[in-house]
Amino acid sequence: MKSGESVLPVTSVDGGIVIQVKAFPGAKRNEVSGIQDGALKVYVTQIAEKGKANAAVRKVLVKSLKLKNSQVELISGETSHLKKFLLKEVSAAVLSGIIPE
Repeated sequence: MKSGESVLPVTSVDGGIVIQVKAFPGAKRNEVSGIQDGALKVYVTQIAEKGKANAAVRKVLVKSLKLKNSQVELISGETSHLKKFLLKEVSAAVLSGIIPE
């Protein structure tokens, strides 16, 4: 991993895991770009307006983590850059193999 990055903290819950995401709306591209301060960095081109950026972050997570739409749910941080997502039917071990460094 790059300097300043760390392992993504994962909370196991009944039915899946919870991860923290730091959203960067209004970016030049949609991508997951490593870990910063214990949160997965997700860049989206959509601006933060009426939940559109949240939907874009969810879509990027689905694609990047190779999950189904029904497996990714925003559980907190609707109006914040720091968000928590529930990844249903996913284990920490599986996630560690697909998070970009």
